[in-house]
Amino acid sequence: MQVIERKDNPLLNRVEIRFVWDHPKSSTPKLEEMVTAATKIEPGANSELVFVKDVSTRFGMPRTTGLALIYASEEAASIEPSYIVERHDKFRGEDGASDEPAEPEEPQSTDDQEEGGDE
Repeated sequence: MQVIERKDNPLLNRVEIRFVWDHPKSSTPKLEEMVTAATKIEPGANSELVFVKDVSTRFGMPRTTGLALIYASEEAASIEPSYIVERHDKFRGEDGASDEPAEPEEPQSTDDQEEGGDE
């Protein structure tokens, strides 16, 4: 991973890193790999507070670009949209998912109304 631009954002209490990742003879790096690499680049970064966004791989080129957001605290990271947090929690193992399948909801019966009945 090569850092293109590093910007301190004191207002949001984070560091923003634009990066390029060349990956000849391999597939696009996984989100977990990009988070780990961004954590190693920024000294003192906590991998739980690193979010990678705007990832793009050009067709036919082994080059991926993206933006890593490294927050200083959980409070500062709370501004990230929930879908981004959920995406990162999947590989962090914090989504609360268990090995048991979720129980399907039972449909609510409406005794007052019957569908398609002739009266």
